[in-house]
Amino acid sequence: MKKISTLLVALMATVVSANAIDFAYDAGAEVVSAYIWRGQYNGGLSLQPDVEVGFNALDESLQFRIGAWANIGASDWTFKKGLATYMDADGNEIDPNTRFVPELDIVGSLSVFGVTVGFNHYYYFGGSNFFSWQPVADLAVSDNTSTTEIWAGLNLGELTKAGLYFNWFTTIAGQDLVFDDNLSDYKRAWSSYFEVGYDYTFESAGVTLGAVVGMSPWESPMYGNSKFAVTNISLKVNKEWEFDHITLDLFAQGTLNPDGVNKENAVLWKASGDEKLYNQKLNGVIGLGFWF
Repeated sequence: MKKISTLLVALMATVVSANAIDFAYDAGAEVVSAYIWRGQYNGGLSLQPDVEVGFNALDESLQFRIGAWANIGASDWTFKKGLATYMDADGNEIDPNTRFVPELDIVGSLSVFGVTVGFNHYYYFGGSNFFSWQPVADLAVSDNTSTTEIWAGLNLGELTKAGLYFNWFTTIAGQDLVFDDNLSDYKRAWSSYFEVGYDYTFESAGVTLGAVVGMSPWESPMYGNSKFAVTNISLKVNKEWEFDHITLDLFAQGTLNPDGVNKENAVLWKASGDEKLYNQKLNGVIGLGFWF
């Protein structure tokens, strides 16, 4: 332990003495024809703003980021008339005639030589709790629509020229429950998702081809599977144009979910008319992004 502490102190002293810490930020947004997440259709035409701040060090081999991402979709609004209000499980009055249910994510990560650890906190407006740190018993009867996950990844592109990467995500808080056959007992599912991806960039053309295979390793209400299942096979092509102060990218992606989809919070908060799309196995999306 003493050797490790000494090494960490020496490393930080080297970074500081070399004046190698640089402020970093990423800001921009994408307009997408559909919101596809890990093989799941989560909505139609959407605006997805994104902002992150942090620092780089050791020639960008050490990176820290914290920020926010949002999805504001055309199907996040519903305007209806004549529907009766009702009470939810927490005693809140719900008006189904008008609804606005965009998504807001708080994210953070730390990367060291291609190894990354981070967290994602998802919140869907329309629920009662922004944070999801509640006992399992309370979650079983609440309208909570927030979840929190931690994740770890290895990006070999940071160490070599290979574009291979691996990511593992596990839900640690939120309404992520598995019930028994009689719906009389339940436990936390610890919903998880593992993906293997590969990106190859044609530098002269500014075009990147990407492929991802993702899977849920055990029963999960978040990914809609009752046992191990491949839930995401995606192919993506991306073209970038770099200008003085802005980067534009145009992309197209096709996604196959062999196991189907039944995302719990998407099903609860989806807009009218999307029922078939939420359970569709094959989806596609085109998008345009701009980044500062």
